[in-house]
Formats: sequence, structure tokens, C-alpha cells
Amino acid sequence: MRKIAILGSTGSIGTQALDVIRQHPEQFSVVALAAGKNIDLLTEQAHEFQPQLVSVATKELAEKIQHQLPLNTKAVWGEEGALAAATHPDADFVISAIVGSAGLLPTLAAIEAGKAIGLANKETLVTAGHIVMRKAKEHDVSVIPIDSEHSAIFQCLQGEDKSAIRRLIITASGGSFRDLTREQLADVTVKEALAHPNWSMGAKVTIDSATMMNKGLEVIEAHWLFDLPYNKIDTILHKESIIHSMVEFTDRAVMAQLGTPDMRTPIQYAMAYPKRIPLETEPLDLMKVSQLHFTALDFKRYPCLAFAYEAGQKGGTLPTVLNGANEVAVARFLRGDIPFLAIEDTIAHAMAKHKVVENPGLEDIFEADRWARQIAEKYQPA
Repeated sequence: MRKIAILGSTGSIGTQALDVIRQHPEQFSVVALAAGKNIDLLTEQAHEFQPQLVSVATKELAEKIQHQLPLNTKAVWGEEGALAAATHPDADFVISAIVGSAGLLPTLAAIEAGKAIGLANKETLVTAGHIVMRKAKEHDVSVIPIDSEHSAIFQCLQGEDKSAIRRLIITASGGSFRDLTREQLADVTVKEALAHPNWSMGAKVTIDSATMMNKGLEVIEAHWLFDLPYNKIDTILHKESIIHSMVEFTDRAVMAQLGTPDMRTPIQYAMAYPKRIPLETEPLDLMKVSQLHFTALDFKRYPCLAFAYEAGQKGGTLPTVLNGANEVAVARFLRGDIPFLAIEDTIAHAMAKHKVVENPGLEDIFEADRWARQIAEKYQPA
């Protein structure tokens, strides 16, 4: 029985992780759930899965939810509450799925407590990959990727000599606007942006998919997860989202992982690793798919992807600025403050103004994040 703590239990990854647990009650139990403000859903989860601890955003929400919880479930709140969930003494596997840079400290705390990590939070490695992976090595902790692309690469590398890797090929669906020109992007709406053609994801990740920032963050994440230079990490547009990523080896053999676009597959793989267990999901029918298509990704069409490669290669605090500015720009687009194309303008503005700190510590990262968010919030596109 693997005992699970889920950071971000009411989000897309969290709810799908609980669906996996629902399918395998003999394999997994829930000891802690951390959420934000969606206390109605969290209460339902608590009654179904009976965790010992739940965490919410504020003290007021904790006081409100406590009397609605099972008798043996304690409510905590804030950053300390998330840390308590991440380091719960009974948890042996922590799913890090809090959206954005808020997932960094709980993930580090879980690593330092010796918990195996299922990592769905890209920003943790984007902003502090050098610290996170070093800590994981120091504490002999496994970091198993949950992103479908990194899970695919991880699976392709099982039993392989990593020194024989020629390159990683990360696939991209292209998002909701993949068939539009840049001219057509000028007036797109939030509703249109959130209509992803293949995947069921949260709002922020869906917008990142449309700008291709999602893929850019995945490139940086792959650099840290697999310890490879950026010139060995490529991206390719693959509209069907059937091949989740590929690895090319020095003998030119290419390993690919295929499957239907269902996030429960990589979630369950991480949770059950190194075992494989059954999953009730739609099987891949290649006769039905019939054809797979691939197209080169154009940096001029998708500037955010170029920004990510630039930030990753320059390193230091620049990836933190990239991420922080993007989070704010996406939030501003979602609430109608700025048009879609201003997301990339906001990021470019913050990156251009930033003075990079090399080999940053946590305080440098937090300061760069604060700075980037302030710059991005104030930026007014022409």
C-alpha cells in the first residue's frame, strides 16, 4: 500500500490522481490533501478518501471547512499547511501539482523529508532545477515526472544507457490556436484559448499550450530531469498527441511512447513505478487514428518557445523571470486585462530589463520572482 500526499488535489492533475486511486484502493491510500480555495470539492475528497490532513489557502477557510470534515481529518492553512501536507510522516509518495512557483517550497520540503516525488509542477524545476535536483541526489529521493512528455522520455529510457542519448524530441499538440496565423491571433478570446483540441487541463496550462510556453517550460524541465544540454533537446508539432515524446540514440534508433491523450496514464505510471498496473481508459486504436502528422515548430510563430530556450541557456535567475512574468501575463489575459499576443510582449519586456544573477540561491530566486511579477503587472502593451 503506497501512501499518497497530493499537493493541488482540486486541480486537474489532483482530481485525475484521485481517480487513479479510486480505481486501485488496494494499491494506494491518501494521507494528505493540499488545495487552495475550492473547499467544496476538497470536502468531498476528504469524505471519500479520508485523509488525516487537508490544507487550504487561509485560516478563515480552514476554520470554515474543519466542521465539515471527517472526525479524523485536521485542517491546516497557508504555506505552513502546504508544507505539513508535503512532509506528512505517513506519506511515502508526494504528488507535486500546485500550479505555478508556489509549488517550489513544498516540493523541496518533501524531498528533504525523504519522500519520493511525482512531479507535475513544471515551475519547480524551471525556477530552481539546480537546487531541486541536487537536493534529490543528496537525499537519495526519486523525482518521477508526471508531465506526459517527460513521462514518455522517462519510460523510453528504462534500461537504457543515458550516455547513448543523441537527443530528446518533445512533442507539442500546438494548442487551441495551432491553425491560426499571428495576424488572426490579435483578437482571440479567452473562451477560444481555453478550448484545447486534445487534452483536459487547467486554465493556466491550457493558455501556456496556446502560446507554446508550456513546451518551453518543458524544455527547461527536461534539461534538469535528464541532465542534458539544450542542444540535445528538440521540439516538434504533433497534432494528434499520440506520440508523447521520443528519444533518439547515438545508433539512430528512436524510442517513442504512444497512447491516448489521458493524463491518468503518466500519473498512474509515476504512482505505481516501477510496476505497471491496469488502468480503465480508452485504448489506443492505431487503425482509427490512421495517420500521424509532424511539423517543425517555428520560433517566429511561437516566440515564447524561443524565450524559454534563451532563458534556459543563459540560466541564473532568467528562467525565474520568464516563469514569473508568464504567470502574471496569463492571469491578466484570463481576466481580460490584456490581449492574447500581449502575453509574449510582457515576458519579453521583463526578460530584457532583468539583470541576471548567476547560480542563484533560494532568496535570489524569490526576489527575481517578485521583481518579474511586479514588472509584468505594471506593463502596458502598446
